[in-house]
Amino acid sequence: MLSLKAQTQPTSRPAAGYVQVNTLTDEHRAEALDFLAARPIHTVYMAGLIRDNGLVSPLNRGSFYGYRDEEGRLAGVAIIGHITAIETTSDAALEAFAHLAQEHGQAHAILGESEMVEQFWKYYAQAGQQLRLACRETLFSQSWPVEMREPVNLRRATLADLEQVMPVHAAMAFEECGVNPLEKDPEGFRRRTSRRIEQGRVWVLVVDGRLIFKADVISETPEATYVEGVYVNPEERGKGYGLRCMSQLGRTLLQGTRAICLLVNERNQGAHGFYRKAGYKMRGHYDTIYLA
Repeated sequence: MLSLKAQTQPTSRPAAGYVQVNTLTDEHRAEALDFLAARPIHTVYMAGLIRDNGLVSPLNRGSFYGYRDEEGRLAGVAIIGHITAIETTSDAALEAFAHLAQEHGQAHAILGESEMVEQFWKYYAQAGQQLRLACRETLFSQSWPVEMREPVNLRRATLADLEQVMPVHAAMAFEECGVNPLEKDPEGFRRRTSRRIEQGRVWVLVVDGRLIFKADVISETPEATYVEGVYVNPEERGKGYGLRCMSQLGRTLLQGTRAICLLVNERNQGAHGFYRKAGYKMRGHYDTIYLA
């Protein structure tokens, strides 16, 4: 897990290269996407936002920044906002992005590969920010469809499914981070869930009017697709619905992307076994820090 020692380490120097950080706008779209495409399963969240909304949009719930090397080339990209995510190999870029993030008053969570998040937190926490919760997650991905299982009537959700989808997704969010979006931001949560459904990004299996399975496609790029919110109705578990739905969803999504990836809490070993059976392989470890 994240080392809490990082909260108390002193600042050794000002952020090196801080002046090398600039706000990214839509004129930087091709440059940013090219940079992020070097490691697609690790950057799919940011790349998906750019493809969906552009670099400047309230729908991103944050702002994109670039860190440039001495020759002016991008050496880091970050979105700083409700969810903060970073892609870089530069310690100076991490420090610069951390100082920018300290100025953002609406930050909810920091997400990224474990080593990167730990280093980022070392700089970020110097301003006295307290973490509320730290979670270690495992990154899984799939690049080839598994053997076809018995098909089910898996389909894209419609707005008629909204009232069943919302409470399930909210309950999953509360279980993961301790915040229920239906209580904290009901109008915004309804709006975001409705938009995702209208984009064709929510997949459901409904039998006799009951929601049996759900999965949300959060980001889509030609290189990778990021899935979360995978749910199987507790009363229907152990009947094969989950594997059949994931098999069918994987074959469908892989027609338009090279890989599917998702994050699983490292303590949920049952889910780890489930995704391995569904054809996924472990690719790395991530940390999510939920802020106080």
